[in-house]
Amino acid sequence: MPWNNQGDGGSDGNGGGPWGQQPRQRGPQPPNLEDLLRQGQDRFKSAMPSGLGGGRGLMLILLIALAIWGLSGFYRVQADEQGVVMRFGAFIEKTPPGLHYHFPMPIESVLTPKVTVIHQINIGLRAADGRTGGVRDVPAESLMLTKDENIVDIDFAVFWRIEDAADFLFNIQRQEVTIKAAAESAMREVIGNVGIEQAQTEGRLQIEIDTRERLQEILNFYGAGVAVVDINLLKSDPPGAVIDAYRDVQRARADNERLQNEADAYKNDIVPRARGEAAQITQAAEAYKEQVVAAATGDAERFNSIFTEYSKAKEVTTRRMFLETMELVLQGATKVIIDQSGGGGVVPYLPLPELQRRAEGGN
Repeated sequence: MPWNNQGDGGSDGNGGGPWGQQPRQRGPQPPNLEDLLRQGQDRFKSAMPSGLGGGRGLMLILLIALAIWGLSGFYRVQADEQGVVMRFGAFIEKTPPGLHYHFPMPIESVLTPKVTVIHQINIGLRAADGRTGGVRDVPAESLMLTKDENIVDIDFAVFWRIEDAADFLFNIQRQEVTIKAAAESAMREVIGNVGIEQAQTEGRLQIEIDTRERLQEILNFYGAGVAVVDINLLKSDPPGAVIDAYRDVQRARADNERLQNEADAYKNDIVPRARGEAAQITQAAEAYKEQVVAAATGDAERFNSIFTEYSKAKEVTTRRMFLETMELVLQGATKVIIDQSGGGGVVPYLPLPELQRRAEGGN
């Protein structure tokens, strides 16, 4: 019998080989879809309680699932949170703390960010890795230019909290990155309006206040929904590469200020004394002037009065003037009085100086 009469491809009619062998398996066969559906229906019917078969059972199951889905819309907002309800991803409303309801997923969803937590962002420094600990400086953020064209190394911290949760979530992206960039910009603006001395000494508090106000203005312009609580200036020093030279300059300025203070003290001591002496000399000159002028005026008036009397009685006036002049001339001289009218060869002598000395000694 020819082989081509045994079936297609040299096999028998049952799919065997030419000598009646069983056909080889060509690998795992895919499951039958109809069998899988039939098995699933049988399992579902066996799992259902008796009496719930048919359409009524399916309806009851759907109602229970719908009730569970509806109850999933209840949510609670904690005391430190603010609820933000979204419908298909679009903002609908804000809800205060308490129990609330919204249409369940996927219609509506709710976010509850914490609005009382104070967040901190450090600018100019970063926490180092766990192996070394401490912090590391970030010069790209901390080096800033002052009004007097000096470079200062500023490290500061920004403390902020969420004020409006909806604005915070929907008006800005990458919120912390935006707040950090705005804070750095505000600090650079403030530092650019002050000198390096003010930035390092008495102006630090005012810099913190001005930076906080400026940062709040920027965030309000963005509609960020963020309240800036505080700005803390951690460091305000010259760059590390020039800090030694800067300290030398500071010491020279301190010496200059000390010498200036000493010069001012000497000035404050010598100038008032010189002014006092000048005032004293001026007053003495004024007094001498008034004295001389008064004496001259008196002499002139006296001469005029004497001349007037002399014109009236020349002889009497001449004798009076002679006597007054002799009185002035002989006032301090030792005088001896001799009486020429006495006789007998005895010189009449009255020792007036001796009598005067005795009189003074007796007193």
